[in-house]
Amino acid sequence: MTGHFFEGAEKLLEIWFINGNNGSNKSTKCNDLRNIPRDLIEEVLNLVNCKVLTYAQSATTDTYVLSESSMFVFQTHFILKTCGETTLLHAVQPMLELAREYCGFDVVDQIFYSRRKFLRPELQKAPHTSFDHEVSYLDSIFEGGSAYVLGRTNVDCWYLYTLDKTCVSTKTDQTLEIIMTDLDEEKMKIFYQEYTNSAAEATKKAGIDKLFPNAKIFDYLFDPCGYSMNGLLPDGHYFTIHITPEPDFSYVSFETNVSYNQYQELTRKILKMFNPGKFTTTIFGGTASTSLDGQRKMSLYPDYGRIDHQVVCLVDHDLMYSYYKKHPS
Repeated sequence: MTGHFFEGAEKLLEIWFINGNNGSNKSTKCNDLRNIPRDLIEEVLNLVNCKVLTYAQSATTDTYVLSESSMFVFQTHFILKTCGETTLLHAVQPMLELAREYCGFDVVDQIFYSRRKFLRPELQKAPHTSFDHEVSYLDSIFEGGSAYVLGRTNVDCWYLYTLDKTCVSTKTDQTLEIIMTDLDEEKMKIFYQEYTNSAAEATKKAGIDKLFPNAKIFDYLFDPCGYSMNGLLPDGHYFTIHITPEPDFSYVSFETNVSYNQYQELTRKILKMFNPGKFTTTIFGGTASTSLDGQRKMSLYPDYGRIDHQVVCLVDHDLMYSYYKKHPS
């Protein structure tokens, strides 16, 4: 593979905190990650090699659309998702220090680090040159880490690092992520400035604004192509979409923490919107969430065959991974 290339696959980091003095995450003015000054957040993002494009706040969430994906900051946890050749794990130590200094959070309740297999891992910078190196880096910071690989390592797979411990704050948390490749070229044209005048126009053309009609959307259309958006919903819920439309390495990701007993209908809407040749779904659910209750029976989708389906029972979470490929036409 020569010439222009962009690694659309994101590295995804989520860290939950508690105050070790009382062993809880009860709200106080101090115990809130949103108290970290924005300029210090931006300094951390500089270490990761990405910039803030848009910033907004709601009653529960600070949201950043970045030059390489997104960041969400909540009271007791943050989510940082970066694509390309970013060095995401360089954010870990600085964020731990800021959480301690500005928020009184001296204990990491849980960490999740995940990503799919890179198309061109040789272009990544340390420690992201391999999953083994990423695990070693995280193990140098945290005790009791566990590393997992789901899927077929010689085709496509998904990596996860988390802590092997009982948690206080994540029991009701749940997340759906859909990762799509080999996208429909006609549908991807929406995300080129040659065909679309603005991010808002791309959002409407694709139907993204109709996924959650009550969401506040913050979107960005890149030059000459590419698209990112963050959506904020009531009660701390969010969704985010990132699109790399070039046909040789097309990639779309969708993620949300909106609570559903059944994610199949939402997934069908996303598949219709982008028409991928291949896709994976990962569904995380804390022990008190309902996200996997209706998912135990494998989800089936018209036009797609299941390649892999795995369920992993972690200490306080269940994880379901599925990989699908479109049937030959």
